[in-house]
Amino acid sequence: MAVYNFSAGPSMFAEEVKLQVQKDFLNYDNSGISIVEMSHRSKWYSEIHAEANALFRELLNIGDDYYVLFLQGGASSQFEAVALNLLNNTKKADYIVTGNFSNKAFQAASRYGDVVAVASSKADNYTYIPDVDKVQYRDNTDYVHITTNNTIFGTHYTKFPKVNNLVGDMSSNIMGEVMDVSKFNLIYAGAQKNMAPSGLTIVAVKKNLVGHAQDICPIMLNYQTQAPADSLYNTPTTFSTYMAMLTFRWLKKFGGVAEIEKQNKYKASMLYNLIDNSKLYKNNIEVNSRSIMNVPFVTTSKELDAKFVKEAEENGIISIKGHKVVGGMRASIYNGMPVEGVKYLAEFMKKFELQNK
Repeated sequence: MAVYNFSAGPSMFAEEVKLQVQKDFLNYDNSGISIVEMSHRSKWYSEIHAEANALFRELLNIGDDYYVLFLQGGASSQFEAVALNLLNNTKKADYIVTGNFSNKAFQAASRYGDVVAVASSKADNYTYIPDVDKVQYRDNTDYVHITTNNTIFGTHYTKFPKVNNLVGDMSSNIMGEVMDVSKFNLIYAGAQKNMAPSGLTIVAVKKNLVGHAQDICPIMLNYQTQAPADSLYNTPTTFSTYMAMLTFRWLKKFGGVAEIEKQNKYKASMLYNLIDNSKLYKNNIEVNSRSIMNVPFVTTSKELDAKFVKEAEENGIISIKGHKVVGGMRASIYNGMPVEGVKYLAEFMKKFELQNK
């Protein structure tokens, strides 16, 4: 029986990436040692580190005016780091709150300056993205923060605020759809959705913003600590960086972000079309805000939701249960999820509906 993992993260990897990891785990590049045993100062890892950085820049078209940092601590650590590094002039920042994690980012930043939620969809259970053209941004802020895709609620931005100091948490759609990084002063993303195992977080930040952190900023959250050291100030997440490199190689071979976006839109449309034409399933998100990475849905009752999750797992569809905040089901269909997996889920959904009219 086929098994497909619809987890919101850590999530699926492409099969060829996993097969390469299996090979390298015992003996990387004829070095005689495992990929997880090598020093971060070794020639083998130095090559991995450099290639991962270069491919990340290439795939996202990131210019030389940005530092790219491979960091530890997850995107949640960046909620604090962004504020401590960038709230350094007026100490004012505007946040658009569109989900659980963007709200956490807002709450964290509020400890370090004059931070305001200038727009929020919380009152409507985060079922839409506010119109960024109608938001009243304050003057002279150090930055404006958005979360480009909301994993729990299944929404994403289709356009960005027209400001010159934008910061983006791209954890759950980075490399899954085309986004112009040049519109941002800083982006950050936990790796466990589209890039690598959990533990690695990648930051791209304009060079002229580094070196101005607040005095209270911890050494390991200060971008100035890692930027001149090429993210090697301390031992990095070597295995996750290695897997990021392999994933970037695979994505480049696939045709890059523009090509994978086409496939991701196809996968998402398959599910949304089924849900919209169903009498059993419902997606509560405003159509224009629907994510192509995370597709939440419910049936007509919590009892039937639970039955769906149980029978889905029995049929090789795992981690389909929705987040506890929302309930129901959630299909996370990141880059590593093949079209076949989404087709398999769709067929199961059709069968389940017929059996539970």
